[in-house]
Amino acid sequence: MSTDTGHAAIVHWRRSIWNGARCEPVLLTLRPDGLQMQDRSLHTVLRADPHTVTGRLSRLGTLVLTIDGRRYAFVGRGASLSPAPSPEQRALANAGHGSPLPAAAGGAVDQLFNGGAGARMRDWHARLAAAGARLT
Repeated sequence: MSTDTGHAAIVHWRRSIWNGARCEPVLLTLRPDGLQMQDRSLHTVLRADPHTVTGRLSRLGTLVLTIDGRRYAFVGRGASLSPAPSPEQRALANAGHGSPLPAAAGGAVDQLFNGGAGARMRDWHARLAAAGARLT
């Protein structure tokens, strides 16, 4: 039996590539039983087996996943117009679900200009690949 309890973090779902207000904070959780995404009200938006997930990490740090034929684009931080994460999302993300140390580190430029968003998405890319997702 695995002792890994998973990883949870707030990322932003780019529902539109043009409208920053449609970049919504979601709680992304990866556990041994699957990948789950919850909205600001903690309603489950998707649940999937990581082995069925395909995707890639763009040069600009957008994690583009295809799950059940639908495309999801995730970024490490929202736009200035994006809504803030809910207190419930923050509480669950801060609990961390026993998250081990990040799998990918960020550089000084990423930290300075992007708040570590690029490293956050590289970390998710590495975690999903380790869980069996088919990522490039």
